[in-house]
Amino acid sequence: MSDPVVPTSEIPRTHPEIEPEPSKVADTSSRKAMFIVFLVVFIDLLGFGIVLPLLPIYGDRYVAQLVPGGKEAPAGGAIVGLLMASFSAMQFLFAPLWGRISDRVGRRPILLVGLAGSVVCYTVFGFASDLDPGQMALAALVLLFVARMGAGIAGATISTAQAVIADCTTPEKRKGGMALIGAAFGIGFTFGPLLGAGSLWFLPNHHGAIGYAAAGLSSLAFGLGCVLLPETRRFDTAPPLKRKWFDTQAIRLALGDPSIAPVVWCFFLATLGFGGLEVTLSLLNRDALGLEERQNFLPFAYVGFVLMLTQGFLYRRLAPRFSEATFMAAGIALMGVGVACLGVVTWMSVQSWSTPAALWTIVIFGLTAAVVGFAFLTPSAQALVSRRSDPARQGEILGVNQSASAMARILGPILFLTLYKAHSSHLLPYILGAGLLLAMLPLMPRIRRGG
Repeated sequence: MSDPVVPTSEIPRTHPEIEPEPSKVADTSSRKAMFIVFLVVFIDLLGFGIVLPLLPIYGDRYVAQLVPGGKEAPAGGAIVGLLMASFSAMQFLFAPLWGRISDRVGRRPILLVGLAGSVVCYTVFGFASDLDPGQMALAALVLLFVARMGAGIAGATISTAQAVIADCTTPEKRKGGMALIGAAFGIGFTFGPLLGAGSLWFLPNHHGAIGYAAAGLSSLAFGLGCVLLPETRRFDTAPPLKRKWFDTQAIRLALGDPSIAPVVWCFFLATLGFGGLEVTLSLLNRDALGLEERQNFLPFAYVGFVLMLTQGFLYRRLAPRFSEATFMAAGIALMGVGVACLGVVTWMSVQSWSTPAALWTIVIFGLTAAVVGFAFLTPSAQALVSRRSDPARQGEILGVNQSASAMARILGPILFLTLYKAHSSHLLPYILGAGLLLAMLPLMPRIRRGG
């Protein structure tokens, strides 16, 4: 299936089919660009995944020195929550900015700046992680915030990475190219929690080692980028527009365009619903499955593994046969079913109506369905936004879409963690998440029509 073809004369400048055919970039240059993009996203998510198993430990080590009760107290929990949200907050602010700059100066310098920033931020993260909590708890927390915010700024170049994919692929093959980013996302999210958890087991007194390792990987990617990454921005077919560095016009354009706005809103709500699963998963592991904090990395690694397989293999095989809108509809339905299954697990565990084996079976089924659905929806939405954007604003509009995702990841922990603790059944976040996801299905005909 494919999107309907509309006569060019009837389409405004921002509609997908007016996008000029990509210039015939040499195959070797395209492969190099795609390889570096893969590395950028992998390292971004590797660093994000590494910190997930460590944050509760930091809550115990540093926050407890400053706030009585540690992370379990309201003030301590708020500090840990802000530390988690700071990464996404910076991505929300900087993704459109990096994309806009890349439209003007090219993709290559922006990606290299992001990689260099990752080297610095992971080094700071490693240094802060080894500070003595008894004497330097406040300094450690300040540096951890600096490191996570800086990593969010550096990682916001993911919208520029998506623009590289758009530069190197034809509109028909774009969703397959975006799935490559998803595969890198999955690999990083698989090995990040494994490395973070491994540091807890093998280096219990040297958490900084994992930060330094991430900095080393970023240095390797930076070096490869300097040597291998070509410039993919096509200034001949889409001359840069003269705009201010900080400009909200892209948000107005994206949300005011009937062909783009429904896709961005759908991506936002889907990420919000899926984010509810992510932020409550560690609590569900503890309350329903009885996992200890040190075992939390297992479900997160499984999430990344399924994401890697789905976008790296399944999606790319199916991409030529189905349209972006079809993938999005299937993804929404699967995500809704998966989140609902986790709600069933919480209810069954509270009622004590099931065995651990049955609970694990439902959790694995629910996680698989939700992650496969997310893997179907994400590259499809990104490809559709790219196809329907003005080529001169490609990076900027993709940045707006990435900002929508980042905002969902900021709101998700606040909303869903509050709902999780609001009732002893822990059902509320899963009811809301499944409802948000399934409520988007009526949007699909409008998305398919492009307006």
